[in-house]
Amino acid sequence: MVFTQTATPPSSSGGPPAAADLPEAIAALKRQKKAVILAHYYQDNAIQDIADVIGDSLELSRKAAATDAEVIVFCGVHFMAETAKILNPGKTVLLPDLDAGCSLADSCPADAFAAFRAMHPDHYVVSYINCSAAVKAQSDLICTSSNAVQLVQQIPPGQPILFAPDANLGRWVARQSGRPLTLWPGSCIVHESFSEEALLRLQQEHPDAEVIAHPECQQHLLDLADFIGSTSRLLKRAETSAAPSFIVLTEPGILHQMRQRVPHKSFFEVPGADGCSCNACPYMRLNSLEKLWSCLEHGQPALELDEDLRRRALVPIELMLALSA
Repeated sequence: MVFTQTATPPSSSGGPPAAADLPEAIAALKRQKKAVILAHYYQDNAIQDIADVIGDSLELSRKAAATDAEVIVFCGVHFMAETAKILNPGKTVLLPDLDAGCSLADSCPADAFAAFRAMHPDHYVVSYINCSAAVKAQSDLICTSSNAVQLVQQIPPGQPILFAPDANLGRWVARQSGRPLTLWPGSCIVHESFSEEALLRLQQEHPDAEVIAHPECQQHLLDLADFIGSTSRLLKRAETSAAPSFIVLTEPGILHQMRQRVPHKSFFEVPGADGCSCNACPYMRLNSLEKLWSCLEHGQPALELDEDLRRRALVPIELMLALSA
């Protein structure tokens, strides 16, 4: 992955607008640049409120593949912007903050993954979309937490499967699909941080609340959940369940959408160990309205990919989209 960023040119507007004027200024730049703003559910509320599309990785991948915009601003993290560029080589793909990486993707370096694959040469490689383009290029099939079980179940019986990079998600997929999986030992710092003690306390305080959890959480937390699903499925569960309140085991950015869609229900986030706020992804939260305005104004930082790498990474992504249709 390469982000191009040259010296910042002078702003045509003389500098960033005041905070209160940023949404209107971003909307004007978006029209001028023929841009679309894609935002993950884990972004700050202000970014979610002005995005054209809000979704999880599968939804955003589909929108990135289908967009006719000339510029894609991806309010998320590196691997998401990479995926958009893989699917749209002729478009400009911008990421508001260069430092918006991903602990899970970082836990699976491409060279180490190549060595791991070499130890399992007969395995079909399924990689979670939360990985780098270089890891995607070594994979047979990409999945998201929304479609992982469905896709694994479509692999011929008896075919050994290697699953990377999230081991917690992989263990859950193995149980749900009935397929044994060889797991790369990666994890997400957010979904590893939730406090079981805090969860149990919340359950005592809110006995009518339903516990809903993302499958990247650790097993002892999933064992306490009433419902497990991808971010979009947790949102749907909040809308359709008869429960009056929910204890949510995933990055708390999703609570903004939950509260907007079902304002009569209550939602509680689970803190990290020692009551820390480490349940909020530090990388997702690096993006801001001012950085979003700046990247639209200046057209950078823009993502570029080696064409051979892009083509190899495209194959398993396109297979995922075809099998998930």
